[in-house]
Amino acid sequence: MQLTEARAGRAGAARLLTPFRRTLLALCVIGAPALGGVLPEDRADVMWHNYNGGDITVQGPSVLVQKRVGDSLAFSAGYYEDMISSASIDVKLSASPYHETRKQQNVGVQYLHGKTTYSMGYIHSKEPDYIANTTYYSISQDMFGDLTTVTLGYRRAWDQIFRDIKQPDGEIVNDPTFHERADHRGYSLGISQILTRNLIALFNYELLADQVYPNTRTSNSASIELKYYLPWRAALNGNYRFFRDTWGVVANNVEADYTWPWRQWIFDGMVRWYTQKHADFYSDLFPYANYQNFMARDRELASFTDWTVGFGASYQFNVPGVPWISKSTANVRYDHLFIDYKDFRNALLAGEYGAGNEPLYKLDANIFQIFVSIWF
Repeated sequence: MQLTEARAGRAGAARLLTPFRRTLLALCVIGAPALGGVLPEDRADVMWHNYNGGDITVQGPSVLVQKRVGDSLAFSAGYYEDMISSASIDVKLSASPYHETRKQQNVGVQYLHGKTTYSMGYIHSKEPDYIANTTYYSISQDMFGDLTTVTLGYRRAWDQIFRDIKQPDGEIVNDPTFHERADHRGYSLGISQILTRNLIALFNYELLADQVYPNTRTSNSASIELKYYLPWRAALNGNYRFFRDTWGVVANNVEADYTWPWRQWIFDGMVRWYTQKHADFYSDLFPYANYQNFMARDRELASFTDWTVGFGASYQFNVPGVPWISKSTANVRYDHLFIDYKDFRNALLAGEYGAGNEPLYKLDANIFQIFVSIWF
């Protein structure tokens, strides 16, 4: 299975993060520069995704098309939609269950000149209470006999934040008294190194500056990845990522993948472990209102550990009578996510156990992905 296709499925649960983080996930898939001085192939992907867990359902279609023009220019365009139905623990504690739709469009261009690849693009995302606009740019250079590829990237985002209110007739509209803005800047460095005939190493570093509550946040992340190609055409992949930000969140992520081709099939298996320390201003229970300047009981800022186990299969087939399609694949993927919170309790049970004594919250989620790819 294509690397970006597999990772898109694994990232399904993370779509439940902030709208900007969800936009970054799309950027990881559509905005990655070509490696090895080669433009992406002409192809189209059509996908349906479904996430179900924690009383939240997220589903919708996605379309991505990539087309080369000559030997040095390539364009891409995509559409992504999330239809969200939520009655999560956060919603039950402070609001009513809701249904909304998030729509995202993106365009991109890549230009290859010698051993240098220039990339740029634009992503627009809109949902009832959040509008996100992101531009991204990168330059990728092959060197040392094409054994090393260095990529520098920059992205800039301007987001608008609204607050929904319910009218007496039940209609949900934006509160005219509330309109905020969040700005984001990201800088990245990537190095791909061919170590041996069968081993490739990748290093990535990212600096991200967010202007969100409490007003500013700067994060740093670094990862190293090894890809080893086995004699029977299979491949092993290992990845470690470290994250730290100025809110006090520290996270570690370890992932291992195995890809095995068999006849017209390609099978993929993955296991991922993630652990996170809570933000400095986070608490599951505050002694009184306005206890400190910045207060949060946001479970994404809590301490937790999660495991993800995933499996995928891809089947290659020909489309009879359509000579302009060179290759086609039908793909299916399933991931299961387990999250154990260390300091976020199920406050819905406060009446039964008493505040501060409730059981710690746990979340299980299933992520399905079905998609078809064609090369032309």
